[in-house]
Amino acid sequence: MPREDYETVIGLEVHAELSTKTKIFCSCPTDFGGEPNTHCCPVCMAMPGALPVLNEKVVEYAVKAGLATNCTISRDSKNDRKNYFYPDLPKSYQISQYDKPLCEKGYVEIETEEGKKKIGITRIHIEEDAGKLNHDDYGRGSLVDLNRAGVPLIEIVSEPDMRSAQDADKYLKKLKSILEYIEVSDCKMQEGSLRADVNVSIRKKGQKEFGTRTEMKNMNSFKSITRAIEYEIGRQIEVVENGGKIYQETLRWDEVSGKTFPMRNKEDSQDYRYFPEPDLVPIRLSEEYIENIRKNLPELPENRKQRYLEEYHLTEKGANILTASKYLSDFFEEAIKICNNPKAVCNWLMSDVARILNEKEMEPDEIPFKPEELAELIELIEKGTISSKIAKDVLDKMFENPEKPSKIIKDNGWVQISDEGAIKAIVQKIIDANPQSVQDFKSGKEKALGFLVGQAMKETKGKANPQMLNKMFKDALK
Repeated sequence: MPREDYETVIGLEVHAELSTKTKIFCSCPTDFGGEPNTHCCPVCMAMPGALPVLNEKVVEYAVKAGLATNCTISRDSKNDRKNYFYPDLPKSYQISQYDKPLCEKGYVEIETEEGKKKIGITRIHIEEDAGKLNHDDYGRGSLVDLNRAGVPLIEIVSEPDMRSAQDADKYLKKLKSILEYIEVSDCKMQEGSLRADVNVSIRKKGQKEFGTRTEMKNMNSFKSITRAIEYEIGRQIEVVENGGKIYQETLRWDEVSGKTFPMRNKEDSQDYRYFPEPDLVPIRLSEEYIENIRKNLPELPENRKQRYLEEYHLTEKGANILTASKYLSDFFEEAIKICNNPKAVCNWLMSDVARILNEKEMEPDEIPFKPEELAELIELIEKGTISSKIAKDVLDKMFENPEKPSKIIKDNGWVQISDEGAIKAIVQKIIDANPQSVQDFKSGKEKALGFLVGQAMKETKGKANPQMLNKMFKDALK
């Protein structure tokens, strides 16, 4: 049976590390990195008699995330013990939330080819992170680093509302954007601050019952998640078509081979033997507390996008690209304060800046220069100091060695030629050297003018003022 006869069902469990200064149940720092086992204490090392104390900021950030994703906030919540053994989890249980999470029944809206689509959020709950195993390359053993143990997490569990890898990609990117805007997580996927467990199943089109799902754990790359989902869909269809059976199991995605491999059987909630955490009191939130957080929510990406469309008259595509990243959006806002040209700033960020970021595999927050330097570049084009062609070369240099555009232009002798006498001489030289193109233009072939201007730009190494060239060529050819 062909692939189009099957429907894919996808759900994501997204873990986001919260940007609190200290851990969820102790005062150890949450800074990334550091020498192994230097950011830990008796509480996060699970020493006998050490008792947890809940970090209030963790609750505030979780509520903030819930409100930003249209969740209902629970007035009465609690912590639970989730029992399972991992070598990097010192207590042999994790303090999490089970039947009374802080946030429930929300949604995130994504744009699809069919229009807007709501992806339901079942719950958002708080929990502690585990430590990290450092494996010896030669197979002589593993060492445990507990610096990350006790770092606060929110787990955002979606409904199984996604039907393609593209849906999952858009949902995850939208979620990342929201968390960045409300400043509860830095969402640095390369540092593990944002990662997702991906649940995939298939069913025949028209079938109501869900198929058996598999889960791929701790994925922290958009590209890998898309590839893994696409592979897993194909694998499951192939198994079913060949008369096989899909087992509920946890899989490992291998980036090199582009395949999934079984790790263990997938646990159900009863396997974790949840019970209320006896060392922590219940969490009771007042209406006033929740409303105060709601009132102080910053501008969310959807609102900012609408403002860009109305205030700056950007295109839908431009507004979408800019507001997808809080850093890029803030960069845009700082730049337009200086050069007061929203469309030009947007165009540069969407085109040449985006191209270089893509080529260098960089994130927007890794742009090496400041917004005021992009604004200066745009002003230099407007003043006629440099051409748009030279500006592209300047931008390349700004990525290589971030300096002021004016300094780069001066150091490389790239000031635009706008002297009438000099340009007139260049125009005459090109006309004399290309009689056929001159004849073509006079015969009505407009493209010939473009060729002549191009030759003049080549002659001046892109430094001639293109507007002046166009006008002088037309005047001379009349």
